[in-house]
Amino acid sequence: MAEAQFTAEERAAFIARIATLPQKLHALVADLSEEQLTTHYLPHEWTVLQNVHHLYDAHINSYLRLKRILTEDNPTLWSLDQDGLAELADYDMPIEDTLVLLEKLHARWGHLFNSLSDAQWLRIGTTAKSGRTLTPEDLVRIYADHGENHLDQITRTLAAK
Repeated sequence: MAEAQFTAEERAAFIARIATLPQKLHALVADLSEEQLTTHYLPHEWTVLQNVHHLYDAHINSYLRLKRILTEDNPTLWSLDQDGLAELADYDMPIEDTLVLLEKLHARWGHLFNSLSDAQWLRIGTTAKSGRTLTPEDLVRIYADHGENHLDQITRTLAAK
C-alpha cells in the first residue's frame, strides 16, 4: 500500500475541482456555433468539440480505473490512445450529449471519491503501458488538473480564431 500524499482537506479541494468542471465547461462552450466547435484554430491542437469528447473518454477511463483499484488487488490499468479516439465517429456527436454525460459522470465520480476511507485512498493499480503505480490520490489530483488544463486549451483555441 502507498503512503498518503495529501491531507483530507487537500483531497476535498481536488474533488471540488472535479465536481465543478462540468458547469465550467458548459459555461465556456454552451453558446458556441458549429464552426467554433469544429474548426482547428490552432495547428496540432484539437477542436473544441474534440476536447469536450476527450474529457469524457479520459474521465470515464479514470473513473473505471478508480473502481478497479478499489475492488481488485493491484490491477493492471489500461491506457487510451487519445489521438486515435479523437478521430472516431462519436467525436462528431452533439456536444450537448457529452456535456450531460460529463455532468452525470462527475457526480458519480465525486460521490465515490468522497466515500473513500483512508486505506482506500492508498490502494494501488499499475498502468500496463508504463508500469507506473497509481493510487486514488494520484487519480484525484491528475484529473482535477486534467479538466482545468482542457478548459485552458479550449480558451486558447477560441482566442486564436
